[in-house]
Amino acid sequence: MSAYHPLLKGAIELHCHSHPSIFPRRQTDWELIEDVKKAGMAGVVLKSHESMTADRASLIREKEPGLHVYGGLVCNHFTGGLSPAAVDAAIRLGAKIIWMPTFSSHQHQCHFAKKKTRFFNSGRPLVHPEEGLEIWDEQRRLLPRVREILRLIGEAGIILATGHLSAEEAELLVDAALEHGIEKILVQHADLGIAPVPMDMQRRLAAKGAIIEKCYLACGEDFNDLSVQAMADTIRELGAASCVLVTDYGQAHNIPVVQALSEFVEKLLQCGIREQEIETMLVHNPRALLGI
Repeated sequence: MSAYHPLLKGAIELHCHSHPSIFPRRQTDWELIEDVKKAGMAGVVLKSHESMTADRASLIREKEPGLHVYGGLVCNHFTGGLSPAAVDAAIRLGAKIIWMPTFSSHQHQCHFAKKKTRFFNSGRPLVHPEEGLEIWDEQRRLLPRVREILRLIGEAGIILATGHLSAEEAELLVDAALEHGIEKILVQHADLGIAPVPMDMQRRLAAKGAIIEKCYLACGEDFNDLSVQAMADTIRELGAASCVLVTDYGQAHNIPVVQALSEFVEKLLQCGIREQEIETMLVHNPRALLGI
């Protein structure tokens, strides 16, 4: 695709995937960056379920100093789990975002167990614990190591993202994050079937200052959780000031990330979302979260 929607000018994609990865990806980091430049976007956040991306992003910025390319750490088993030491190292290496467990979360494991879906790499099963990670104990009290992670995020002034936690865990996490002075909270793909967040909870979390991801993947064939029209309705209900637009694309079988973002914008406009609202969700809110 050579022409992208003009509203992508200055946009920042906060949630996408690229190669290197142990999972099949459509593009390398560099192929993704070339599309970002062609679309006139301001930048992108690289996310990986299995490795830190802050270091990759720093190398890209050296070559592309005009772009805002950042990374972070997902607290999965692959990277040490809910490890304050791993989070501290990522922050020291320039992480702009710390994601709670995704692939390794109890919620994620339960969702895909019901679908009898297993992930493999080159035909060999992944070495990954079957027990999913949760942020609380048996009495649903936040784990001390999670509180330490929140302290580190709060001191660094970076983004806390909810990952694939259950809705109930996400709400507890947001409340605890606010107690730790965290001002940048991102509720991930709230409409996606892996870990859906009910609309009444989305409203509560937005009222507390959290930003809600509106994710194109939830509308695609992989999940088909809701139509773009239904997602547009949730944006109107929450208000653009409380949302960001992301794709969560990068899977080898899907269209490239920037093409997906352009398509998402076009469909939202057709559903009555105004250009000014698109700009708020694609440009202003991501910049505020990233502190740029």
